[in-house]
Amino acid sequence: MTSPAVPRDTLLASDTAAPDRAVIEHGVANAGDSSLDRATVLLVRVAAQLAGGAEADVRSALQAAADDVNPGWVEEVILQTYLFAGFPRALNGAREWRRISGRMAPLTDEGETIDGALWRHRGEVTCETVYGRFYKQLRANIRDLHPALDSWMIVEGYGRVLSRPQLALWRRELCIVAACAIGRQDRQLHSHLHGSLHAGASAEQVHATLNAIQDLLSPTDVARYNGLWARVQGK
Repeated sequence: MTSPAVPRDTLLASDTAAPDRAVIEHGVANAGDSSLDRATVLLVRVAAQLAGGAEADVRSALQAAADDVNPGWVEEVILQTYLFAGFPRALNGAREWRRISGRMAPLTDEGETIDGALWRHRGEVTCETVYGRFYKQLRANIRDLHPALDSWMIVEGYGRVLSRPQLALWRRELCIVAACAIGRQDRQLHSHLHGSLHAGASAEQVHATLNAIQDLLSPTDVARYNGLWARVQGK
């Protein structure tokens, strides 16, 4: 993450502005190496803008992704956005995506069928994969906050949403890193930097993800996340 960050205020366009291809390409180039493919770079930028961008920024990111990213991946990132940024942003993102991509919603989806036992099982497996040796302590900590939060985290978050097979877990985790970073959720970012590695992303891919969204962050945030990432790596 060595390139200078562009102040976020300079990236906000009017609602009627066309996608700023130069800004998009800056983010792609800023990933810095071939460890992260172009489609995944564009995907993590979508995740970041869905979680914290203005409507025009979301529109630009989705427009760029429409040309180069598996549309099923984009839809999965939109769906998981409600876990990290709420239903309003997920709904607005889905609306823009339908308009930009021209894709109709599927007639049916596995998410329509409520299967609490299956979601709980999947959620426990996925959450333990993400948190590794910290899993049991996480469950105890969240239950101490509220038992409902613990159950919802496992069944709804990790089971119903993040265990969906349409997007590989390591890519989901990189998108969560982007969402947490733009939302300045440092505690969760720390967890999902670890989680990305646990889910199978390489250290180079995690680093490239942070680089890919650097222009969306303030210089202070970039410096702080550099330090956080260094601690995760034991540096």
